[in-house]
Amino acid sequence: MELHILEHSLKVASIEKEGIEICTHGLIKLAFLASKTRCKFFSLTETPEDYTIIVDEEGFKELPQSNLISVADSTWLALNVVSGGGNASSSQPIGVTKIAKSVIAPLADHNISVFMLSTYQTDFILVRERDLPMVMHTLSSEFTLFRVVNGETVAAHNLGISNGFVKPKLVPRPIIHPLSSPSNMFCVTSLDPDTLPSVATLLMDVMFYSRGSKEVGASGEDSSHIRFFSFSLIEGYISLVMDEQTAQRFPNNVLFTSASGELWKMVRIGGQPLGFDECGIVAQISEPLATADIPAYYISTFKFDHALVPEENIQSVIRALRTESTAQ
Repeated sequence: MELHILEHSLKVASIEKEGIEICTHGLIKLAFLASKTRCKFFSLTETPEDYTIIVDEEGFKELPQSNLISVADSTWLALNVVSGGGNASSSQPIGVTKIAKSVIAPLADHNISVFMLSTYQTDFILVRERDLPMVMHTLSSEFTLFRVVNGETVAAHNLGISNGFVKPKLVPRPIIHPLSSPSNMFCVTSLDPDTLPSVATLLMDVMFYSRGSKEVGASGEDSSHIRFFSFSLIEGYISLVMDEQTAQRFPNNVLFTSASGELWKMVRIGGQPLGFDECGIVAQISEPLATADIPAYYISTFKFDHALVPEENIQSVIRALRTESTAQ
């Protein structure tokens, strides 16, 4: 398989709920008027705590400076696993559990922190730009490495990597953070960019103005309905994650949905904000799911992580992860 290192230099930021009003103009431009910007990578996810934005440097210029916006240190790069040639964003999704053992676990073993963004189309593994030499060293034996430069895919150079890296000592990864599963069921879907104008008003309402009456944080395994909505526009491809009730607000035949109407349940990871320096959180969750052969989407946000698994698998997922959390 191929590992593509995308050319976008990314910022990860948190917008406080009360700060969304001052950012709405720029966010609407990024989401709905992409032709008016040079932004090629934009993702906005609302949780009960805040809005998380992942955006390239051109898109970041559209946001105001404010003490209501917190920006993670470092520049981030997006990695994409491709099962064959072609554009990374248009390839078939590999699935986070399919890359758990080949990408996520080896990076955790080398103490490299990752930030995950699964979309309808594919999975992006974000790593700090400064970690790229170690990332390439770690994954070069498993993947053919490519970099995207000015839109063209070229063979990646080794950045002067030698064999001087110390072989990591593999250690167990018990789950140490609290887990909760909200009551909502979620859809992972997309829509044709050409239809975006026809649902723009509805999408703006969902993204910026709708407020659920039962917003509850992750306060235990019986957490009820939570506010969670994710919109990504990356290299021309739109991805949406929303709960079933929100999806029902959209006109018929606008959203891409499977014939089976597949729904997903969420596992939220973290009791307190996770931060960006701890390594292995994604591996802690994705490895047990990979072992059980359970597909999953994984979305990291500024404060918490979120895994989406098929509705019918939620009980076995919770059992598997709880077993891992006690194996300390």
